[in-house]
Amino acid sequence: MGAERPVHSLQELRRSASLATKVFVQRDYSDGTTCQFQTKFPPELESRIERQLFEETVKTLNGFYAEAEKIGGSSYLEGCLACATAYFIFLCMETHYEKVLKKISKYIQDQNEKIYAPRGLLLTDPLERGMRVIEISIYEDRCSSGSSSSGSSSSSSGGGGVGAGGR
Repeated sequence: MGAERPVHSLQELRRSASLATKVFVQRDYSDGTTCQFQTKFPPELESRIERQLFEETVKTLNGFYAEAEKIGGSSYLEGCLACATAYFIFLCMETHYEKVLKKISKYIQDQNEKIYAPRGLLLTDPLERGMRVIEISIYEDRCSSGSSSSGSSSSSSGGGGVGAGGR
């Protein structure tokens, strides 16, 4: 049924494709310990996604994390209210940081549905990986791949990618 049709949704990706490999975009500590990720394009994604789309996603995520860590009047007020109420205030309200993290999760979900899943890729929220990396899973379509990989991920794919040269 539909031997070579492209993957269109996250559910189809998980159901009709097998995980080929994972790529990790590391944190960038060049400006200190603020949360930001490297925009260096991983060679494993060369045949999967345009460099500009990838860089735009990472730059947007970096912007969200900078917004989350920004200290302003509202975060100062949150801190004062927290101290005054012995932190019970956080049972009733979300912090600015939590609101931005929700925005990031929604953005990643949106990017997966519109850009990454149709290309056989899946972004994992950095929060799920301890804010250390952006994990990108690369999936191969089971129907179109000539040989089914039997579980050992020794070969990443023969589809024109550079291969597993990084780590």
